[in-house]
Amino acid sequence: MLPALLLAACNSGGGANIPGDMDSNEPFAGVSEDEVLRFTGTEPFWNGQVQGTRLTYSTPENIDGQTITVERFAGRNGVSFSGELNGSRFDMAVSAAECSDGMSDRTYPFNVTLQVEGEMRSGCAWSESNPYTGPESP
Repeated sequence: MLPALLLAACNSGGGANIPGDMDSNEPFAGVSEDEVLRFTGTEPFWNGQVQGTRLTYSTPENIDGQTITVERFAGRNGVSFSGELNGSRFDMAVSAAECSDGMSDRTYPFNVTLQVEGEMRSGCAWSESNPYTGPESP
């Protein structure tokens, strides 16, 4: 499953005004390694953030979240983060594409595909240099 997530991070593209060119061989530069990338998803609800090699993943059952160490891979039009959460693989691919969480009037610059605890989940992400648009408190 990891190759599919990495492929999604490398080959997705779309609505966001993010550095990256499908014809380029340069790695994705839309989120720098030291920048905080925040992510969120629904059904079930989950969220968190990643900066460098530290990723915090939260759910309603664990609001404070759990911090894990991840490896970062920058593809052509996205970035992925891989590690281990509770003894299971944690693979998250982030690609430059306009995203809606379906619950608010926000539009996010990144699409997220997450495989965690044997489940595939979808969500959205943003950073300070690539913020969401819409209400501050949906």
